Amino acid sequence: MAVDDTSHPLIRVQGISKHFGEGETRVDALRNVSLDVHPGQVVALRGPSGSGKTTLLNVIGCILDPSSGSMELDGERVLEGGRWIRTDLRRLRLDKIGFIFQFHNLIPFLDATDNIALVLQLAGAEVGDARARAINLLDYLEVGHRRSAMPAKLSGGEAQRVAIARALANRPRIILADEPTAALDSKRAGIVMDLLRKVAVERDAAIVAVTHDEKIFDRFDHIFSLRDGALDHTGDA
Repeated sequence: MAVDDTSHPLIRVQGISKHFGEGETRVDALRNVSLDVHPGQVVALRGPSGSGKTTLLNVIGCILDPSSGSMELDGERVLEGGRWIRTDLRRLRLDKIGFIFQFHNLIPFLDATDNIALVLQLAGAEVGDARARAINLLDYLEVGHRRSAMPAKLSGGEAQRVAIARALANRPRIILADEPTAALDSKRAGIVMDLLRKVAVERDAAIVAVTHDEKIFDRFDHIFSLRDGALDHTGDA
């Protein structure tokens, strides 16, 4: 897909480093990582186990404090010199970021609609409005016919679509996915990636996915390869 790289990036990571411990026990999980992700892009983070992929995703998701570096999300400078400028990170995540995980993590005692509506209610929406929005999202992701199904009754692909709908509940333009297709077969993995592409294009969103799943590598606009906490430019796609 052609992406206008002159647009302002939705995600701008500049010189992000993260270390754990000090002295002889210090481990550098990220080393001076910089990257941009633009509206409409679907990009991957790949690399061997321990390369820093999930650490980087958690920094972008404002879950993990970096040791140094700066970051902008959706036009807002949220991190400068390794310190958070935006103090209410919970609200930042709720407003700007949607999360998708390898395992859907749906609440087992809520049906598909209420799993999504709950996120909206936590953000302050009325129950009726939240359920209406949830149903619209399920229809958008072509799983509206399963709106009353409990998670245990959903197939793996259906459950992952519900999880994507939940991630879109508050209309974030940044979607972070951790191994979103690892639990799916090739056909269902392709469907999920096509849906993420649809979201990126139609909602002008930026999607970053950590993945080892080689069967979906051709679905990304760019693949950032990490090794030992640093970008491995020789392995980039």
